[in-house]
Amino acid sequence: MNDLFVLLGIQSWKPLLTALVLPPVPWLLLMLIGARMMYWRRTVSWLVILLGAAGVWLSCTTAVGSGLERALNTPPPLAPDRIAEIKRLAAGSPSKVAIVVLGGGREAMAPEYGLANLNYLSLPRLHYGIWLSRQTGAPILFSGGVGHAETVGVAEAEAAARIAERDYGRPLTWLESESRDTRENAARSIAMLKTQNISDVVLVTHGVHMPRAVRAFQAEAQRASMPLRVWAAPMGLAATSEQAALRWMPSVEGFRRVRFALHELGGLLLGA
Repeated sequence: MNDLFVLLGIQSWKPLLTALVLPPVPWLLLMLIGARMMYWRRTVSWLVILLGAAGVWLSCTTAVGSGLERALNTPPPLAPDRIAEIKRLAAGSPSKVAIVVLGGGREAMAPEYGLANLNYLSLPRLHYGIWLSRQTGAPILFSGGVGHAETVGVAEAEAAARIAERDYGRPLTWLESESRDTRENAARSIAMLKTQNISDVVLVTHGVHMPRAVRAFQAEAQRASMPLRVWAAPMGLAATSEQAALRWMPSVEGFRRVRFALHELGGLLLGA
C-alpha cells in the first residue's frame, strides 16, 4: 500500500486517510447512517445507532487497547543478559553496533522553551536510547524529520540532538533528519549505517510500533544487500495500574492506546 501511495504521489494523504479510518470516525458515520434509517426502519436504525455508540465507548477504553496491543505480538523488553551481550559487541574495535532511535513526532514550537521540542512519543524513546547507550557504550543514531502530517520547521532529529547534548550530556553520533515515516526511517538509516560498517542495530521504539519497525529495517537491509542483525529494544510496555472496572470506562489514555494499536495493525496488514 505504501508503494502505491508513492507511485501515485499521494504520500502526504496518509495522515488524512489514517484519521478517516481510525476511531471515532467510522463509529460516528455508523451512527449517522442509523439516524438516517430512522425514517423507514426504526428498529434496525436504533440497533445501528447503539452499535455505533458501543464502538465509540469501547474504542476509548484501556481494556480494548491492551487487547489490541497483545494481538501485535510485541517483543519483550531487552533482558540484562542481552544488554550485556550488546555491551560486549559494542566494546569491539571498531564497534559494529549502533542504537537507532525512531522519532514519533515533535512540537514545532514549544512556547515554554521557545524552541522545537520532542512530543510525548519521541522524548521517552530518546530517553531509553540514551539509557541503553550508557549501559552498553554503543553510539546513537536518531531518525526523524518532518512528518507527513506536520508543517515545516526544525527536523525532529535536530531537536533530539539538542536535548541529548544539553539535557543529558550525551551527544548523538548520527542524525537522520529527512525521513517522514517508518519506511523512510529504515531506508535512510540503513543508508547511513552501511557506510559505517554497522552489523548490529539496537532498534528503539514503542512496543506496539516495534513489529512494523523491525520488518521495515530488515526489508531495507536486504534491499541494500547489508548483513544486519536487528535487536528489538521496545519501550512503553508498562501495564496499566487502573482498577479492573475503570479499564472499561472511556478515557483519554484508552483512546490513545486503541488508535495507536489499530494504526500499527493496519500498517502491518497493508505493508506500510
